[in-house]
Amino acid sequence: MMAEFNSSSETPTALGDIFVLDLSRILAGPTATQLLGDFGATIIKVENPKTGGDDTRGWGPNFAKNPDGTSTDLSAYFMAANRNKQSIAVDISTQEGQAIIHQLAARADIIIENYKPDGLVKYGLDHKSLMKAHPSVVYCSISGFGQTGPNRDQPGYDLMAQGFGGVMSLTGDPDGVPTKVGVGIADVMCGMYATIGILAALRHRDKTGEGQHIDLSLVDASMAWLINEGTNYLTSGNAPIRRGNAHPNIVPYDAFAASDGHILVAVGNDSQFARFCDVIGRSDLGAEDKYKTNSGRIEHRETLIPQLRETLAKLTKAEILEKLQSVKVPVGPIHTVDEALNSDQATARGTIVDVAADGIDGGNIQLLANPLKLSRTPVQYRSAPPRCGQDTDSILETLKTPK
Repeated sequence: MMAEFNSSSETPTALGDIFVLDLSRILAGPTATQLLGDFGATIIKVENPKTGGDDTRGWGPNFAKNPDGTSTDLSAYFMAANRNKQSIAVDISTQEGQAIIHQLAARADIIIENYKPDGLVKYGLDHKSLMKAHPSVVYCSISGFGQTGPNRDQPGYDLMAQGFGGVMSLTGDPDGVPTKVGVGIADVMCGMYATIGILAALRHRDKTGEGQHIDLSLVDASMAWLINEGTNYLTSGNAPIRRGNAHPNIVPYDAFAASDGHILVAVGNDSQFARFCDVIGRSDLGAEDKYKTNSGRIEHRETLIPQLRETLAKLTKAEILEKLQSVKVPVGPIHTVDEALNSDQATARGTIVDVAADGIDGGNIQLLANPLKLSRTPVQYRSAPPRCGQDTDSILETLKTPK
């Protein structure tokens, strides 16, 4: 809708005519708007000049550097979810700021925010107010617990969502403490659900002209992606337990110690198990009736797994990889982050992208690429994550032109 806000490109984009007003901060909302921006949408990120913008701009210790070596306001955390956006500094607590938001909302296809429920009512920027003025807009509200329910007014961060939603009870050593996933997975998955919901609502809007409100919470999303462990409980009535790296429904599917480190083995069916046993020299296990089926292996995992661990511990990681790959049994290494990102596979798939960044030491920023590879409307990296308010003047100037 507002192509003049966007960087020009001759490559077609899936969402090149879509304008997004982004009132979100931290990770869930910014993840969603970054995805939309990757597909070509124009993203105007609204930041509070009184606080220095998005909270994550100050979440160190790693920051992009100015040419003189000093730190910018571009933390590594902020940069993970804010490319392909323009930043406008607006104080929405003022009448002037609210007027600017209303002007932007009038041009928007999508509005996304992650304030606590009713947190924008006092500014007249809540979904009821803006959708009354602009009935075709898709308005997405992300909160910790949702717009309804006894916990609606409670703040919510990723850690709380992982705890409340149940996934921490499934993560970690069986004899250890409940453990969060190593990255902000509740935020990221919530952002993914938000993107899907927004695209579905846009499809409806395109057919009917009607906008709609999307109510999404970190906790709802976290419980939705309990997937098989959630349905394991609903089917059996038994609460799932922590199994470390083991799988509740597939055996063997775990990390195993080799003589020189650890390796992953994921035997997904009975024929794979037979080949697995043969190639590691344990055909006797494959021949035992109680281990021939996955159901049997689940029932008898306490006797099977120790025998497999004893056998694999005598082999090196390379030997296990070679043996299992030769018979097409899923096997793989456990990489550190640097090993993963510097692997031949990551290089071949373009997992890291260099994005030009004016005023940054070296002139570019390295970011993690969008994994989607669309054949006709590929992802584009049009702009690096912005400094706080860097586009304020140009955006305000554009607003002087009738839409």
